[in-house]
Amino acid sequence: MDYDVIVIGGGSAGLMAAIAASKRLAGVLLLDKGDKLGRKLGISGGGRCNVTNNKDTDELIRHIPGNGRFLYSSLANFNNKDIIAFFENLGIRLKEEDNGRMFPVTDRAKTVVDTLVGQVRKQGVDIRVNAPVDTVMYEGGRVAGVRLRSGETLSCRAVIVASGGKSVPQTGSTGDGYAWAEKAGHTITELFPTEVPLTSNEPFITSKELQGLSLRDVALSVWSAKGKRIVEHRGDMIFTHFGVSGPIALRCSQFVVKELKASRAGNVETAIDLMPDKSPDEVYAETLKLAEQEPKKAVKNVLKACLPEKMIPPLLRGAELAETTTFDNLPRQSWSRLCGLIKRFPIRVYGTLSIEDAFVTGGGVSLKEIDPKTMESKLMDGLYFCGEILDIHGYTGGYNITAAFSTGYTAGTHAAGR
Repeated sequence: MDYDVIVIGGGSAGLMAAIAASKRLAGVLLLDKGDKLGRKLGISGGGRCNVTNNKDTDELIRHIPGNGRFLYSSLANFNNKDIIAFFENLGIRLKEEDNGRMFPVTDRAKTVVDTLVGQVRKQGVDIRVNAPVDTVMYEGGRVAGVRLRSGETLSCRAVIVASGGKSVPQTGSTGDGYAWAEKAGHTITELFPTEVPLTSNEPFITSKELQGLSLRDVALSVWSAKGKRIVEHRGDMIFTHFGVSGPIALRCSQFVVKELKASRAGNVETAIDLMPDKSPDEVYAETLKLAEQEPKKAVKNVLKACLPEKMIPPLLRGAELAETTTFDNLPRQSWSRLCGLIKRFPIRVYGTLSIEDAFVTGGGVSLKEIDPKTMESKLMDGLYFCGEILDIHGYTGGYNITAAFSTGYTAGTHAAGR
């Protein structure tokens, strides 16, 4: 059968591309290799689906450190405000939570998935699930169609590849689209995990001494081999049996991966600031005052007033202070070291969990070969890319899904406009 546009992949980008294309054309087909559409969307935002972020465009771009500037053109076509209006026009009321994150008031991702799929059907898009694509076919420098793994061929005038990256493969994102892009002559930049937990073999990690400890409103930084702070993020984190996780650890992960590659050192220093609102002098003065007020009390117990109890033993060991030390016999130099560790508690990390364990894939189809205004390939006429297959990656918090919806809408609109 002959189609105008075939969209490969029924995730965030693919669903939006199909909706945008079918506003203008009747002959749109959406293919997905799984048994249902929107699988990754259905587990996003902890199952609540963080559909976008309400920050202004420049701030959005700053939260997409992986080539976010490429998105200026697509966001001019369809930005986060348009995404909010799009869902509310479909009857999904949204609410804003911390840091601009937008969720459906139902707190159910299924609400978003069902509504998107329903709109795709309403607009007359042909949908085929359990239809894995073997390859995209090209003839004479342009798209000719697709061949399914079943052997069936489908001709078309434009193909939109929205097949995702390699993260969360259980949802169908297994990197199939990279081969189709390479077949068209595209470069795939090195793939790596982002928004992924960090791994460490520090003694307090391997002993599981800190496992399960959550730290609230702390700062986590990543340091270069030359002792320069590369990045710092503030928020929450948690110690695990293999390292550290939680929002700020995930945000630091891409910088850890890049520094490991750049330094070839085998590990990277990260550091926790347990009291980010206080200067080193303030930490010293305030903690010393606590000890002075109860001079007969062991410092281990004094520090419970200002630090998580589980953190105190490794801090005291690092400062070479016995847990039973009291103010009356307190070495000031050791106390100074302790306060230094409160402000910069080092954790050597040697890597991250795998790309399959990551929330987002770093790397992908090189943006030098994509027209940012249309999402069309510069190398193959009628071939478009959108979503996570592109070399774009942002932090969690509605930024990646905003990029997916924006690039999907742009690809669908321009593919139909052909």
